Amino acid sequence: MPIENFLTEVQFSKFRDHIYNASGLHFSPSNRTILESRLKERLRKTGIPDINEYYKQITTNEGEMKTLLDTVTTNLTRFFRNTAHFNAFEHYVIPELVKHKKSIGENTIKIWSAGCSTGEEPYSLAIVLKDILPPGFTYDITASDLSLKCLMTAKEGFYSDQKVNGISDKYLQRYFEKKPNGYLVREDIRNSVKFDYHNLKADSGQRNLDMVFCRNVIIYFDETAQNNVINKFYQAMNNHSYLFIGHSESLFGMDTKFEFLKTEYATMYRKFSN
Repeated sequence: MPIENFLTEVQFSKFRDHIYNASGLHFSPSNRTILESRLKERLRKTGIPDINEYYKQITTNEGEMKTLLDTVTTNLTRFFRNTAHFNAFEHYVIPELVKHKKSIGENTIKIWSAGCSTGEEPYSLAIVLKDILPPGFTYDITASDLSLKCLMTAKEGFYSDQKVNGISDKYLQRYFEKKPNGYLVREDIRNSVKFDYHNLKADSGQRNLDMVFCRNVIIYFDETAQNNVINKFYQAMNNHSYLFIGHSESLFGMDTKFEFLKTEYATMYRKFSN
């Protein structure tokens, strides 16, 4: 059977269900072609000629299953993506958190960038925090992704000239080092972000988070998986904390305790308790 026509309905269902059970990523008939193209890629790279044999491989080889998940995820990002979110982060959320932290005698802001891709988002957050936090305050950023390849790029912190388009000259000069063919994130910024592999289907083990950024990730999950992820975020967050999701994503209709919050800069969600 030629590779171009290798997925029967039964095979599609088997791969779809196995990927969903492993990660929460949902492939519907409408995006079946994406799954098929990524599977073709793995067949070429592994040299396995038979799709049924490859299915056996992912069910018995954890490493290959991680590689497949890496292959089927979409990793589109850029520095300071969605200006409105970063305006809200800088001008509303950080001042609110600083005021709250001072009132309870704390000085560290904890953030999780979930689905961080190649690192542009957490580095953008770190740059803003480094730039505006008052003296005596620190920050703790954990960034995670399902793609080991993306995490390796993120940890390296090197980006091509094209990738840094849109970064203000002030930030580019202050927090990046010019290198041949690109820019390297300054060492202290790189060291301030902890990168880690994490599957959002599982509990991250994080607690007392002041902010979670999970933008343009849950759009790839079905309703059940979305609810599970959002409720795990809620459990991991402080009682005075904020959740940012993608502009095309919404918690409307979900069974969640997050409050919808509209500011003059952007909308977000919060977990709040007096």
